[in-house]
Amino acid sequence: MNLMNEAQQIFKAAELIYSAEQINHAMDKMADELNQLFANQKIQQPVIVLSIMNGGLILTGQLLTRLDFPLYVDYLHATRYRNETQGGELQWKVEPQNNLQGRHVLIIDDILDEGYTLKSIQQYCQQQQAAQIVSAVLVEKKHQRRTTGVNCDVIGMAVDDRYVFGFGMDYKGYHRNLNAIYAVAEES
Repeated sequence: MNLMNEAQQIFKAAELIYSAEQINHAMDKMADELNQLFANQKIQQPVIVLSIMNGGLILTGQLLTRLDFPLYVDYLHATRYRNETQGGELQWKVEPQNNLQGRHVLIIDDILDEGYTLKSIQQYCQQQQAAQIVSAVLVEKKHQRRTTGVNCDVIGMAVDDRYVFGFGMDYKGYHRNLNAIYAVAEES
């Protein structure tokens, strides 16, 4: 079976975890938290929003329209999955274009799983001497494999320890565009 057919079969058997309506509600709550967090600070320059490619693209695009503080949009591309279902060594493909020194940075990504990618990006921002680093993810996966020293400030929803896809998260490169979140069916 080719990969496209495999992805279609996975989708047909998948379990809906969160609907578009539930995701919209979660994004509204995330935006409220972020708006309050940045409104309560005396920030002299716009916040730099770092979208983590490719997974954070959809969330970032839709979350930005809900944010009401001054910001610049930037991105970086760091990946462990490379269209696979298991993470490997972190590969940096693109670093942010903006200078982060002394800036307030908001990192946006699709999912917090084991945390290696987010931890590495947070460390990068620290090395660049960002004044503040805030992270936001749509989904946090609940398990005991989280790496130490990683934290996330704003979380939209939680999922059990299953492989999920949709709304930025992929299955071997497919299904990022789905307007809902699904879990790969558990084998009987």
